[in-house]
Amino acid sequence: QVQLGESGGRLVQAGGSLRLSCITSGRTFSGYGMGWFRQAPGKEREFVASINWNGDSTYYADSVKGRFTISRDNAKNTVYLQMNSLNLEDTAVYYCAFGFGGRTYYQQYQFDYWGQGTQVTVSS
Repeated sequence: QVQLGESGGRLVQAGGSLRLSCITSGRTFSGYGMGWFRQAPGKEREFVASINWNGDSTYYADSVKGRFTISRDNAKNTVYLQMNSLNLEDTAVYYCAFGFGGRTYYQQYQFDYWGQGTQVTVSS
């Protein structure tokens, strides 16, 4: 069993920055792929970013490319999402996800465990 806990979500003004964190427990963190997804009110959950097991490969949704950066610290069992130039469309609950495959997946079914989410609200 793997437990994931996100943190860092809050209210931020448009144009601002946030860093989300997701700490995992229950399994050796290194060796597995991690991802971030988000769900806005009234919308389906969508892919944001993913990172492979050792951090040398990343993949981003077009909507966040160039603004968001995913990274990981295997020594701390933590994956991060640095979000810059936030806009109103980034308002959502952000979820981290854990995948046994170890690669940069982007489909929800490719991830095996999910966190409870952290709310990010961008105001004008």
